Formats: sequence, C-alpha cells, structure tokens
Amino acid sequence: MRNIETRNFDSETEALTALLNKARLEERKDRALAVSDRLAELAMHIRQQELNSTEAAELIRSEAERYTNESRELH
Repeated sequence: MRNIETRNFDSETEALTALLNKARLEERKDRALAVSDRLAELAMHIRQQELNSTEAAELIRSEAERYTNESRELH
C-alpha cells in the first residue's frame, strides 16, 4: 500500500502571503505613528524654544536627514 500525502500548497501559500501582508501593514502603521509622534515632539520643541523660521527649518532638515540615514541603514 502506498502512503500518498496530498497537500494543497496554494492554500498554504495564500495563508502565508496573508500573514506577511498583515505584518507589513502593522509595521507601516507602527512606523507612521512613530513619525507622527516625532513630528509632534519637534513642533513642541520649536514652540517651547521659540525658534525662528530659519532655526525651525534647520531642525526639520536635520530630522529629514536622520530619516534618510536610517532608511539607508535598513537597505
């Protein structure tokens, strides 16, 4: 008697794909929240320190550079 195991790889692949997509979506949500929180912190800092427009622009530019460097480290 032959022992034949049949598996439905399509359904397993679809389940794995759905799981990965869910994880990606959760990561995007978490990252968006982190960026939102950071922007709020920067706005509060600008207001509390009464930075002028040039100082505020420089602060935002340096923050953008930080995100760029972080992105490069992940690739």
